[in-house]
Formats: sequence, structure tokens, C-alpha cells
Amino acid sequence: MHLKKDDLVKIIAGKGKNEAPSKILRILREENKVVVEGRRLVKKHIRPNQATGEQGGIRTVEAPIHASNVMLYSQKIKKTVRTVWRYMGDSNQHYASKKEAIASFADNQPNHIQKVRYSRKSDELFT
Repeated sequence: MHLKKDDLVKIIAGKGKNEAPSKILRILREENKVVVEGRRLVKKHIRPNQATGEQGGIRTVEAPIHASNVMLYSQKIKKTVRTVWRYMGDSNQHYASKKEAIASFADNQPNHIQKVRYSRKSDELFT
């Protein structure tokens, strides 16, 4: 999935299309859905439970949104962006493949190669 928890996203389709960007609270990978803070609020009816002491009533909770209806938001350019996967070694250069990243360190091998998301539009790395 192209999104991670705590990413700033903007809804691009559906009811909340013109609202401000919000943070991802949870990711449901099996269903390919995300729960976005303060978006797609639904009323949930709760039955009282004497065993746990929970009171009944109506609560407002965030419902999941399909991942294809949200897009990563760049604070740098204040727009939604598409990302591609890149590999980054100890230096701040990023490469299209892991093999290419390792080959760039001819003599000394990097301690750690990290897979990051990169936006060509904003020239920004999302970790």
C-alpha cells in the first residue's frame, strides 16, 4: 500500500473531497482501506454492557475510506502528490533499484539501505 500511518492525506473522491488534509489514524490492509482523522464520521449505536460497566448511547466515530480515494499530501508544495519507491543508502542520494544503490558504494558497503517514497513533483522524500 502506498500510504502509512500518520501520513497527511487529502480525500480526492467522495463526500469529503474539498476538505483540508488530515492524518491517517489506522490502515486496514486486508480491506485496502484507511481511517482518516475527522473524516467520514458515522453514528454508532452502542448497547450498554453491565459486565464492563460501559454505558450505551450513540457515538460518532470515523469510518474507513478506500485507499484509492485518498492521496498523499505534500506540505512543501501544498498539493497532493504521487510517489514512487526509491532506495536510499547512508548518503542522501536515492536510486531506482536496490542493486543500483549498493553498486553506488563501490568500495565501502552501506550499513543500511532504506526503502522510501519519493515524489518527483515536489522532489520530496516520505519516510
